[in-house]
Amino acid sequence: MRWKRTLQTVDVHCAGEIGRVITGGVLDIPGDTMAAKLAHINEVDDSLRRWLCSEPRGAANHSFVLIPPACHPDADFGMIVLQTDQAHAMSGSNSMCAVTAILETGMMEMVEPETVVTLDTASGLVRACATCKDGKVTSVSLDMPPSFVALSGGTIETIDWGEVTYDLCYGGVFYALVDVDQIDLKIAPENARELADKGVVLRDLIAAQTDITHPEIPQVHGLAYVMFRSRDDDGAMRHCTTLKPARADRSPCGTGTNSTVAVLHAQGELRPGDTLITRSIIGGEFKAELLGEAQVGDHQGSRVRVSGQCWIYGVSQIGLDPSDPFPSGFILSDTW
Repeated sequence: MRWKRTLQTVDVHCAGEIGRVITGGVLDIPGDTMAAKLAHINEVDDSLRRWLCSEPRGAANHSFVLIPPACHPDADFGMIVLQTDQAHAMSGSNSMCAVTAILETGMMEMVEPETVVTLDTASGLVRACATCKDGKVTSVSLDMPPSFVALSGGTIETIDWGEVTYDLCYGGVFYALVDVDQIDLKIAPENARELADKGVVLRDLIAAQTDITHPEIPQVHGLAYVMFRSRDDDGAMRHCTTLKPARADRSPCGTGTNSTVAVLHAQGELRPGDTLITRSIIGGEFKAELLGEAQVGDHQGSRVRVSGQCWIYGVSQIGLDPSDPFPSGFILSDTW
């Protein structure tokens, strides 16, 4: 081999959602805060994301997780999520993947029964408490960034479904939460293709009329995803976050769960100390606990803890041959 670039990943899934944690080969990203590093990737140099997330090295259902040195003195590791559309400030499932990889590979000493890992993200510090037994991380609980409802009961006119109502929320990134019955579908595996396609269409329509920026972190702005929701018979919230190019999140979605709790808190359905189960399109579950209230700029928000589990399924080495005709990768419409 004559690679001119190489990096290593620990490949993890969180309730089925893939997060490939980069453990070697990326020294750092320019910027003195994690928000500045995020902005550098999205606005200055996007080559690393494109190289990894596009084919033939990536796939539409993969995220890559950067864990650069932390900028904040109280954090153990930094974290930025690279996805097919852009770099994102925060992801609950990918944070759980990162913590699992860090502890199970010995990047940080695992202490049983619990090890605390603090992640420095563009959305703020995220305290992760990993429950550990016999060298395995059996659960990761994340104290999520404060969430809030930016707009309750927003509406968008659509050609196919008429007027669609949504809640615009922040849970680490910005979401539009949409009751799935408005598009005449059920959150079920056989509907994944239709949900993904319709979710991306709705996301683009809502984003076109929405100019949203975090009141305290200007680098975090713009609508990231549409998440469909419904209520199961046992009271759990069924989630399907839809991501560009057009796919369904396999996990219950951590930042989406954070957003859901913010909505239910604002509506008076959940109070501090209450818990909620969120469930994915394939039946995976997260547990959310409303810890208390938070003030985010002018918004009354929520402090939420989200818990789930991850599994390491592989270790990879990725390289770039100098004669490779696709150094920045490519995408095709059959899967993208």
